[in-house]
Amino acid sequence: MNGRQYIEGIGRRKEATARVRLYPGGTGVIIINDKQGSEYLPRMGDLDAALSPLRLCGMEGSFDISVKVQGGGVTGQTDAIKLGVARAIVKLDPEKRPLLRKAGLLTRDPRAKERKKPGLRRARKAPTYTKR
Repeated sequence: MNGRQYIEGIGRRKEATARVRLYPGGTGVIIINDKQGSEYLPRMGDLDAALSPLRLCGMEGSFDISVKVQGGGVTGQTDAIKLGVARAIVKLDPEKRPLLRKAGLLTRDPRAKERKKPGLRRARKAPTYTKR
């Protein structure tokens, strides 16, 4: 994939950041952090969810995809890849924007871990109340 033209999209979710590159004219090869896509995301449905923008636009199998993702956990990384793929598709074909927008694939999920508060065990969990 080196030396070929590509379209890039950046996706983020929680603490994860994904840099997605779509190489037009490919055969559908997916490389995530130098591993096969199914090897990097072995959980059932994760790879399908990450590539859902391609399926929605009917472009599945027409690109080779290279992803560098870091930070966060499996779900955050999957959603970051999904947003990166959707943004790259919009760069390639701006007419797909309404379709992806309607499906909610261009909106960054703003939810993140809430900070811990003083006197609590976590953000909201309080110590057990004892009367005596």
